[in-house]
Amino acid sequence: MTSADPTPVDSSPTTPAQQIAAGYAFSGAALEVGTVSIDGQVDSTARVRIPLAMMNRHGLVAGATGTGKTKTLQGIAEQLSANGVPVVMADIKGDLSGLSQVGTSNDKIVERARQTGDDWQPTAFPTEFVSLGSTGIGVPIRATITSFGPILLSKVLGLNETQESTLGLIFHWADAKGLPLLDLKDLREVIKYLTSDEGKPELKAIGGVSSQTAGVILRALTNLEGDGGDTFFGEPEIEPADLLRLTTDGRGIITLFELGAQSSRPALFSTFLMWILADLFQFLPEVGDIEKPKLVFIFDESHLLFADASKAFKEQVVQTVKLIRSKGVGVFFCSQLPTDIPNDVLSQLGARIQHALRAFTPDDQKALLKTVKTYPVSEVYDIEKALTSLGTGEAIVTVLSEKGAPTPVAWTVVRPPRSSMDALGAEGITAAAKASPLYAKYGQTIDRDSAYERLTAKAAPPPEAAPEIPTQAPAPAPAPTPQSQPQEAGIITEVLTSKPMQSFLRSAASAAGREFSRAIFGTGRKRRR
Repeated sequence: MTSADPTPVDSSPTTPAQQIAAGYAFSGAALEVGTVSIDGQVDSTARVRIPLAMMNRHGLVAGATGTGKTKTLQGIAEQLSANGVPVVMADIKGDLSGLSQVGTSNDKIVERARQTGDDWQPTAFPTEFVSLGSTGIGVPIRATITSFGPILLSKVLGLNETQESTLGLIFHWADAKGLPLLDLKDLREVIKYLTSDEGKPELKAIGGVSSQTAGVILRALTNLEGDGGDTFFGEPEIEPADLLRLTTDGRGIITLFELGAQSSRPALFSTFLMWILADLFQFLPEVGDIEKPKLVFIFDESHLLFADASKAFKEQVVQTVKLIRSKGVGVFFCSQLPTDIPNDVLSQLGARIQHALRAFTPDDQKALLKTVKTYPVSEVYDIEKALTSLGTGEAIVTVLSEKGAPTPVAWTVVRPPRSSMDALGAEGITAAAKASPLYAKYGQTIDRDSAYERLTAKAAPPPEAAPEIPTQAPAPAPAPTPQSQPQEAGIITEVLTSKPMQSFLRSAASAAGREFSRAIFGTGRKRRR
C-alpha cells in the first residue's frame, strides 16, 4: 500500500476541508467513517468520525441500491467489535458474512485506503451466524409466543387494530388460566378452545371478543405455520446475555441474523429483531451516559419494519428507541430512503450517513427535498445537488459531537472494510454455526408441557373402565400393627414423588414464578443483568 497523498490540496487549518474536519476532532475514542471531499478533491488528513460514546444516540445509514450502504455498515461493525462493543445485525441479503474472514487487497482498496489515510490491514472479526427457527443455516434462534407478545405477533400476522386488541385479550386469558404459550400450536389450541362449544362462555366472558375475529386470527396462524413460522416460535428461547459477549481478547462478538427460510415473510424477520431489542430493554439495567455502548443494534432494510404497521406498533418502536439509550444500547436503521422511517423515530437518530439518492420520479424528488431539510445548513455544499452526485462509497455525513451538537455536513469518502467483502457461502456459515458454543445450547427444539398439551388432555375422552373380574371372598384381615414413623415418611415421599404430584408442583411453581409484564410490545419481563 502506498503512502502517497491523493490529489494535492492545501491542508492548512484554514482550508474548508480542515474546517469541516475540526468539527470531528473529538477527544475520546471514535469510529473512523472516512475523509472530507470538496469539489472532487479528497483531503486524507481531514477525518470524519463518530464519537464512540455517542453511538447510543442512534443513527441512520441510507441510500439507493448499490451506493455502498452495506459496506459502510460492515466498516462500522468492524470498528465497534475492535473497540469491545458487541453488534447485532440483520444480514438480509447475505452480504455481511465476510466479516468472519480476512479481506483481500486489490487496486480499489489500495486507492480508497490512500484517499482515506487508512493503514489498511486485512482482518477477520468474531462472528456468530444465527437464523430464525430451525430451517436456516445458522444457529437456530427462537422466541416463545408469550414473550413475543400480542403487538409484535399482530404485526407478523398482518392483523388490523381490532384483531390486535382481540389477540391481546386472548393472551391475557391464557395467562390468567396458567396456560403457557410457548409455540404456535399452543396459541392455536387456545383459540380453538375458546371458539368451541365448551369454551364459548369463556370467550364471552373476556369481553369484546367475537368468534369471527378469533377465527380470522386462527386462519392467520395456520398460514404462518404453512410458511414455516412454527419453527421460530418455541424453546429454547434466546437469552439476551448471549448477544452481549466478548472474546477473550476483549473484542465484541458480531451476531449476524440471516433471513434464510423466512424470505417469504420478511416482516417476521424485521419484527423479530424488534422483539430482541425490546427484550434487551427489559433485561439491561439503566446505565446513563457511558464511554462506549454495551451493544449496537443495526436494522438493515428498515422499511420492512414499518410497512403496514399499526399505530400501537409504531408508538412502541418510538418508545423503545427513546428509552433504550439509557440502557447503553445504540440503534442504527438502514434503508433506501430516510422517509422510510417514521418522523418520530427519525428525530431520535443522531448520526446521519446518507449515500446517493436517485430522483427519477416525483416521489423520489419529494423524498430528496425532505432529506435535505434534515441536514444542518452548509456553507460549502449544495446538499440537494450533492445527494444526487455522490459516487459509490461516498456519503453526506453529520453526527452528534461529544457535546451533543450536530457536526458540520461533510461529503465523505468512506474508508474500506478490513474484512472480506465477499459472502462466505452456505457451507461455510453452516460449519461455523455448528462449531459455535451457541449451537449446543440452542440447536435442538424443546417441546415441554404447555397450553396445547393441557387443553388437548382436557378435551380427550376419559378412558373406558376396565371390566370387573369376579374375585373370591377376601381373607380375614390381619390384626393391625403399629406403623413406625419412617414408614409414614415413606408414604409421604411416595406421594410427593409420584408423577401426578410432580406435574401439579411444576404447574404451581410456574404460575407462582411467572411475571407477565407488557410494558414494551407486550413482551414478558426478563431478569435484569
